[in-house]
Amino acid sequence: MALTISRTALQCLNLGRQSAQCRFLSLSATRHQNVDSTVDPKGYTLISMNKGPANSLSQPFLAELKEAIEEAEKTKGILLTSSLPTIFSAGLEITEMYNAKEESLREFWSTLQDTYLALYGCKVPTVAAINGHSPAGGCLLAMLCDYRVMVGPKFTIGLNETKLGIIAPWWFKNAMSQTIGIRQTEMALMLGTLFSTDQALSIGLIDKSAANKEEAMEEAEKMLIQLMNIPSQARHLTKMMMREESINRLRATKEDDIDVFTGFLTRPEVQAGMGMYLEALKNRKKKKAN
Repeated sequence: MALTISRTALQCLNLGRQSAQCRFLSLSATRHQNVDSTVDPKGYTLISMNKGPANSLSQPFLAELKEAIEEAEKTKGILLTSSLPTIFSAGLEITEMYNAKEESLREFWSTLQDTYLALYGCKVPTVAAINGHSPAGGCLLAMLCDYRVMVGPKFTIGLNETKLGIIAPWWFKNAMSQTIGIRQTEMALMLGTLFSTDQALSIGLIDKSAANKEEAMEEAEKMLIQLMNIPSQARHLTKMMMREESINRLRATKEDDIDVFTGFLTRPEVQAGMGMYLEALKNRKKKKAN
């Protein structure tokens, strides 16, 4: 049987060789404003999102996360989690998309694209310890990792964009269909389904459930080390065979994708829907305060 290796995969392999030379120069912690990165003695980087109150994905936060991922590629692996007690990530920051100027929208979406490319094509193994709710963009971050452990039973995960009057872009859809299959993805996206931990496990959206964050971290580290022990070239090239079609397509059509996003988001009916959602959130907060 002949083995065919794509040009993209070979480029990633060469980059991996270069980055290997600078591994373990220091075992230190890096504190961004909203992202904490710590190199574990076992050789991987723990990336913990720490943007209260919900790890919502704003443009500056996404830029920090992308930088942390790229820095972590100098180590042997990435364990992605949240410092917040009940939320992994609440998804995209709605205020970034509501009544925003086109220039700001384009920068926001471009940064999200770059974060996707950095994590989905990451040269080192990636595992998510999902220790809280993970809707929309939070679900995307988890799906971009190689393995997912989620705390149960009360937390939920899924791409629920349609309930906000928004459409998940094709690269969100592709990541989900790669994870749970086309039919499950079709229904989940149309309905905007948020799955419980047990439901997510049953359809393959997550790989393992845990009773609490400590157990989730233990299970996530266990799989991460197992992946780290696989010869890196074979492991990464195998991953790229599964993912590079979507990665290459987005790289080639980034500007077109931004045009589609800004064109859709600036529609009056879409803006009105987001405004209603934000108003409902304000009212909910007022009720909790009273």
